[in-house]
Amino acid sequence: MSIEVRDADPAEYEAVGKIVAAAFFADGQLDAPDAGFYADVLRDVESRAAAAEIIVALDGGEVVGGVTFVPRGGPMADIAKEGEAEIRMLGVAPDAQGRGAGTALMRECIARSVGARRIVLSTQTVATGSHRLYERLGFVRAPGRDWAPVPGVDLLCYVLAL
Repeated sequence: MSIEVRDADPAEYEAVGKIVAAAFFADGQLDAPDAGFYADVLRDVESRAAAAEIIVALDGGEVVGGVTFVPRGGPMADIAKEGEAEIRMLGVAPDAQGRGAGTALMRECIARSVGARRIVLSTQTVATGSHRLYERLGFVRAPGRDWAPVPGVDLLCYVLAL
């Protein structure tokens, strides 16, 4: 089966939120003492859909992953500057990982970045599998843009020049 990517239907928001939260939990990204609240943020796809694009990955018609894509700043951008698109909250169901859904979602975000000079994203230090994906797609570390939204959650910045 091949992975299909497309805009999420509002009826899929709940599934996307559960999948992304499950992926973050499985990867150890919600282990920091002050990070537990973020699971609720990850599950609240409907709120972020008002200010960003929600893209899903399907395998055999079943939603297996999702990402929040911010093409031009706004309230959903964490680190994007003028002329930058931002990728946020990428997650693939733990039992569906390794089938290309994460790569397909990333490639879709890159394809949608027409007009941007760069694409940026933040990732936790523990997400080493994600780091390999980003690097394989040409993203490079930008240590000067690393940041911490809450104590104990250190985020690394990756950038792709377009």
